Amino acid sequence: MTHPFRWIALTVGVGVLAFSVMLAVNVDTDPRADLNTSRLLGKPAPELALTRLDGTRLTSADLVGKTVIINFWNSWCLPCREELPALQQWYANHKDDPNLVFIGIPRDDSSAAIRAAAREDQMAWAVANDRGAKAAALSFATRGQPETFAVSPDGIIKASLLGPASVEVLDQLVRYGRGDRR
Repeated sequence: MTHPFRWIALTVGVGVLAFSVMLAVNVDTDPRADLNTSRLLGKPAPELALTRLDGTRLTSADLVGKTVIINFWNSWCLPCREELPALQQWYANHKDDPNLVFIGIPRDDSSAAIRAAAREDQMAWAVANDRGAKAAALSFATRGQPETFAVSPDGIIKASLLGPASVEVLDQLVRYGRGDRR
C-alpha cells in the first residue's frame, strides 16, 4: 500500500459510479406510484349490496348497463369537505343522465353522521351506508378518502382517483368509464 491516495480515490470513484447507475435506473420511478393507482383498474367492479339512506337496497344488478361514479368519503374528512362543492355542481350538471349513476359511500362513519352530512350538505345523489366498511375497505380496497372510481356499463373499473376531485376530473372519469380516454 505505497499509494493509499490511489486506493481511496479508486474506492470513491467506484462508489460514485454505483450511485450514478442506481440513480439513472430509478430516475423515472415514482415510489408513490402504487398509491396513485388502484389495483382494481381493468378488473370487474366488486359486487355491491348496500342500503341507501332512504332504506332501499342498492346492488350491482341495479347498475348494469350504466356508467357508475362511486365516491368514498367521510363526514369528518377535510379533503372530502373541500371536494363537496365540485360534487354538488357536477351532480347538478348530470343528474338527468339516465345512463349515469353517482353513488356516495361513506368509508367509516356512524349512521347519524352520514344522515346529518347528507342532509346538511344537500347530497341529492344516492348515499349508501357501508356498515362494516365491506365495500370500502374489503371490496374496493380504498386507500383513503375521498377516493372515486369510474365503472363502465359492463362493470369494469376504468379509472380511479385518490384525493379531491374537480368537476373537470369527474367529467374525465365519466369519459373513461364510457371508454373514451381523451
